[in-house]
Amino acid sequence: MLFFVFSLNAQNLKIAKLKYNGGGDWYANKTALPNLISFCNEKLNTTINNKDFVVEVGSKELYQYPLIYMTGHGNVVFSDTEAENLRNYLIAGGFLHIDDNYGLDQFIRIEMKKVFPDLEFVEIPFDHPIYHQKFKFDNGLPKIHEHDGKPAQGFGIVYEGRLVCFYSYESDLGNGWEDRSIHNDPESVRLKALQMGANIISFAFLQK
Repeated sequence: MLFFVFSLNAQNLKIAKLKYNGGGDWYANKTALPNLISFCNEKLNTTINNKDFVVEVGSKELYQYPLIYMTGHGNVVFSDTEAENLRNYLIAGGFLHIDDNYGLDQFIRIEMKKVFPDLEFVEIPFDHPIYHQKFKFDNGLPKIHEHDGKPAQGFGIVYEGRLVCFYSYESDLGNGWEDRSIHNDPESVRLKALQMGANIISFAFLQK
């Protein structure tokens, strides 16, 4: 039985950024979530609080947030207790979006094995519903920032048939959500990032 019973139009709905240990910059992309939430409230008619909430991975306060967002460039370390807390949260119906801000991959794959030792990240096919919510991405995850020539890829962890974690790799969605003055991305690029972010939020709630 799922713990979360929120809908996209629920009142007092909140999303939080995940604070983790290890020295990585979990606090990156300060304006990203508020901008994405404002976009969703406008385009999806959601009523999400656009404050930049932060929650620690080992905290029971995770359960206040049906969706949590994780980003950064560097090291990530989950203790056994933190990994168990995150696993219980996801099994109970929570959703985790991990957004590689370039440099996160080598660390997060190891730490998510602590969370789900028996599961692996699998690539999400282009026909998956997460790419076909209000906004259509027939070629999968959009490329927002270029780093080393690799294609953007969406990976996921599926627990008992439910996608509990979506991992955006080599895309930099969060950079595209930030204020335009920070990265000077063209509006067309920022729009793709915001639309994909809205799809993630929409999917996370509609699959419950």
